[in-house]
Amino acid sequence: MNEIKHIIIEGTSKTPQIDFNNLSGELILSGKSIPENAAKIYEPLMDWVLEYIKSPKPTTNFRLNLEYYNTSSYIWFAKIIKTLAKITNEDYILFIHKYFDIEDFEDMNLEEIKDSVSQLVDNIGPTTVSIGVKAYGVDERGKVLKESMILV
Repeated sequence: MNEIKHIIIEGTSKTPQIDFNNLSGELILSGKSIPENAAKIYEPLMDWVLEYIKSPKPTTNFRLNLEYYNTSSYIWFAKIIKTLAKITNEDYILFIHKYFDIEDFEDMNLEEIKDSVSQLVDNIGPTTVSIGVKAYGVDERGKVLKESMILV
């Protein structure tokens, strides 16, 4: 097995800040994700995730704290989640955290929240790991004001 390391990459105006920590199980994307070549950003993360799932933490938190993202980034998020869902320990849990502007979040009902994450989790297939989705309404400073949890 290759030894994986903690990845920290500063964000730019078009790429997210990346903080993938193999020791804590916190996998965080924040900022914006509108790169012209999403594969250049996300293929190395996918390689990292493939190694991580060989020896994951009991709780893995994949946090999508993004103001904006394009379709190609969203496709990569779904691929990463599908790979994380291959964690084979049935006592482990994968949480997918999605952050929304509080004004948008307050206008959403439970079905709309589910719809906003359904494309990320619809193609996972059968899993051993338990999966939960947490949605958050945040203010302009990123402070969580409301949250909702959905079990998948």
